[in-house]
Amino acid sequence: MSTSHDLPDLPCYLNGEFTTLPNARVSVMDRGFVFGDGIYEVVPVYAGQPFRFLEHMARLARSLDEMRITSPCTDGQWREIVDTLVAAYAKQQGKVPEETNQLVYIQVTRGVALRDHAMIAGLTPTVFAMSNRLYIYPPEERAAGVACVTADDFRWKKAHIKSISLAGAVMARQISADVGANETIMFRDGWLSEAAASNVWVVKGGVVLGAPKDNLVLEGIRYGLFEELCRDAGIPFELRRVSREEVMAADELLMSSATKEIIAVTQLDGKPVGNGKPGPIYDKLYAGYQQAKRA
Repeated sequence: MSTSHDLPDLPCYLNGEFTTLPNARVSVMDRGFVFGDGIYEVVPVYAGQPFRFLEHMARLARSLDEMRITSPCTDGQWREIVDTLVAAYAKQQGKVPEETNQLVYIQVTRGVALRDHAMIAGLTPTVFAMSNRLYIYPPEERAAGVACVTADDFRWKKAHIKSISLAGAVMARQISADVGANETIMFRDGWLSEAAASNVWVVKGGVVLGAPKDNLVLEGIRYGLFEELCRDAGIPFELRRVSREEVMAADELLMSSATKEIIAVTQLDGKPVGNGKPGPIYDKLYAGYQQAKRA
């Protein structure tokens, strides 16, 4: 039977103290555990530097506001926590931060109280953060692209909140895991929403298309970045409703997330996307993304 002692000795932060995963404890009455009543954020760190940190903090604040959870930290305090975890993880690996790529996970729940569905006022939020290795897709995987499958979007209609209530996303991701695919691209009433843990982009006729920023899609940090990269590369960019038929007929299909950066989908439901290889728009946007990481 797995226990907390099986967890790796990774550095983490919990309610004002830095510790390691096996030693971190929260109450069984924490509303994050009982209800999934909380939000999270994931910050990629390249060469020891958080990427688009303020944009991540802005989204964190938006999600907290939507859930009526008082923000427990200022941006400066969050940055201190992140920098301390990044340094601790690098030290554990026998490196300096500049030699590491990391992924910092932040979670805030409403706090601890006896079980009651209502949003109990005056609770002290539970604050947790940890850092781990950031997986970077090797060149051979990027050159091949990834396979995805499609499914109806059966999740709730507040996808714009980065909620820790992720049962729907877990079930959606398992659809692709069951068949050895990378991701599950979802549609609501015939229109593209997003993938289980990624935003999805359609390239047709040289134009990059994405779903609008509304309550049906989590606005990934790469939404703004994609628009910037397209502008810099002279690629037309448009957010609008994208039909399932347009997705299936795409010249290129791309996904973005903190962990994927930008990746080309080269197979969808067992059929090739475009010519079955990453295309020229992907090449330009991926190159721009790498440049943005160094800025």
